[in-house]
Amino acid sequence: MRISVLADRAGVPLSAVKYYQREGLLPAGVRTAPNQVSYDDSHLQRVRLIRALLETGNLSVAATKDVITALDTDSAPLAETFGVAQHAMSGPRTQDSAPSDDARRAVEAVVAARGWAVSADNPGYDAAARALDGLRAIDFDAPDTYLHAYADAAATAAEADLRALTHREGRDAVAELMVVGTVLGDPLLAGLRRLAQENATHHLFPVAAPGPVSPEPDPAPLTERATP
Repeated sequence: MRISVLADRAGVPLSAVKYYQREGLLPAGVRTAPNQVSYDDSHLQRVRLIRALLETGNLSVAATKDVITALDTDSAPLAETFGVAQHAMSGPRTQDSAPSDDARRAVEAVVAARGWAVSADNPGYDAAARALDGLRAIDFDAPDTYLHAYADAAATAAEADLRALTHREGRDAVAELMVVGTVLGDPLLAGLRRLAQENATHHLFPVAAPGPVSPEPDPAPLTERATP
């Protein structure tokens, strides 16, 4: 297919496809004539992935290149590609402060207690620790039962994420779901949590249904009222 057809099928402007090429994100097509280059379905899948990384994942071009490079390294295990994607999407932001040592240790204790195979530089450590610091700022020191309940929910969601990957074929398709699913899984989990919170509130803090209201008695006729 021509580059214009590629852009049309991918649902992106032609200028965007050319930009991806200039930035080294999209492999070159096959030259079939002095002034004609052909693209195939692998280019289409790659354009969709790049768009997902840049627009849905809000990654920088540099971070997108890191993910693409890991993806194109055929010898790299998929877990390594996932790790690159996680770090790219969880890079430090200017407004993020370093978590306290106590909070970091609390998260590390949960991970150790569950025997999770997690690298020491996983960005989830600091993200979770900052959340604990926020809770401590309002004088709530999360007990172990609270932390492990969240760890249970996280483990269930993570298993669902990884099982979903088994239904995709091809490294690009797997990586696309891996990246986009990581980005959109956060608001999905948050939205379902809001719904579950409302449901739990009804059970833990029930509100008594109002009883029947007795009608006000009709005022007595003026002629029946006692005179002063």
